[in-house]
Amino acid sequence: MPTPAIIINDTTLRDGEQSAGVAFTIAEKIAIARSLDAAGIPEMEIGIPIMGGAECETIQAIVDLGLRARLMVWGRMTAEDLAASIGAAADIIHLSIPVSDIQIHHKLGKDRTWVLSHINRYVQEALAAGCEVSVGAEDASRADLDFLVKAAETAARAGARRFRFADTLGVIDPRGTAERISRLRSAVDMEIEMHAHNDFGLATANTLAAALAGATHINTTVNGLGERAGNAPLEEAVMALRHLYGINTGVDTRCFPVLSELVARASGRVVAANKCIVGAAVFTHEAGIHVDGLLKYALNYQGFDPVEVGREHRMVLGKHSGSGAVMQAYALLGLPIAKTLAKTLLTRIREHSIVEKRSPDGEDLMRFYHEAVRTHYQPMLSGAIP
Repeated sequence: MPTPAIIINDTTLRDGEQSAGVAFTIAEKIAIARSLDAAGIPEMEIGIPIMGGAECETIQAIVDLGLRARLMVWGRMTAEDLAASIGAAADIIHLSIPVSDIQIHHKLGKDRTWVLSHINRYVQEALAAGCEVSVGAEDASRADLDFLVKAAETAARAGARRFRFADTLGVIDPRGTAERISRLRSAVDMEIEMHAHNDFGLATANTLAAALAGATHINTTVNGLGERAGNAPLEEAVMALRHLYGINTGVDTRCFPVLSELVARASGRVVAANKCIVGAAVFTHEAGIHVDGLLKYALNYQGFDPVEVGREHRMVLGKHSGSGAVMQAYALLGLPIAKTLAKTLLTRIREHSIVEKRSPDGEDLMRFYHEAVRTHYQPMLSGAIP
C-alpha cells in the first residue's frame, strides 16, 4: 500500500474524551482503539499519563494490544508530565506549551524567551530518554506569526520530529490557516500537524486548508467529538481529502458506521440524523426531483457512492415525494399501482407526514392503499392489483 499523503492522528481517545461529561471506560477505550486500528488509522493519541490511576492503566492496556497504529500520549511541557509520559512507553510523546502572548502572559505568567527555552530543554530531555517528540503549539492561531516560526525552529533544532499547530479555540479561518502552515512549512524541515477545533464550524475546512498548505499530519476525532464544539471529524476529513483533492489517507472508510456507533454509544453523544457521512438520514431521499434523478442515474444526485462508507441510498415517502416514488414504494410491497391511484395515495402520504412528523412505514402504506381502494378506486383499478 502506498504511503498516505496525509497521516491521520486520531485523538478521539484524548481530546474526544475531554468533551464535557464524556468519560470512557477502559473496555470502551480498548474497543475504540481496536476499531480505529482495524480501519487503518495510522496514529492515535490515547491519553494523558499525568492523570495517573485508571488513565495510566488504560494507556498501558492499549499499548499492550500490539496495534499496527503508532501511539501517542499527551502532556504539558513540564517535568512532571514528561516523566509520566516517558513511563507510558508510547511511540511518541506530545508536549504542549502556549505560544500566544495571551496565554504566555495570562496563563503562564512568563514571556516568550521562557517559552523558547522550555521547548529546547524539554525536547532534549525527552530525546535523552529515548523518546520521539512532538511539540504542541497551544493557541497557535492567536500567536504572533514570527514568534510561532521561532518556536517551530527551536523545536526543530532541539530534535523534535513534529510541530503541532493547535487552533485551540477554533478561531482561525482557512485562509489564515493556509498562511500559517505555509510559513511553517517553508521555515522548518519537520512534520507539521494540524489540530482544529470547531467553534465557528470551520474545523474540517481548516484541516483541509492545512493539508493543502503542507501539513503532513492532521488530528481528527470520530463524529467530531471534542472540547466545546469538538474537533475535525475523522469521517469528514478523510472523505473530503479523497473526493475533493485526491489525497490518500489509507483509511478504510467502510468502517465508519461501526466506528461512529461505537463512539456515540461510549460517549453518550447522539449523532445528529443530518450529520454528514455518518448521520442516519444523509443518504435518505424524499424530494420527488431527487428520487426521480437518482432512479434515472445515481450521479444526478450523488457526490460519492455511499457504499464507500458502508451505507446505501434509502428512499422514503413524505411531503416532498412525487408519484413515481409512490409507485416504486408500492411495487416493492408487491402492489403495482396505476398513476392515478398513486396521486391519490400521495395526498394521503403528505397529510400523514405533516401530522405524524415521520415517514409512513409499510403498515401505514398498506392501510392507505386499502382505504383508497375501498373509498374511491375499486371500480377504476384497471390492471392494478385490488
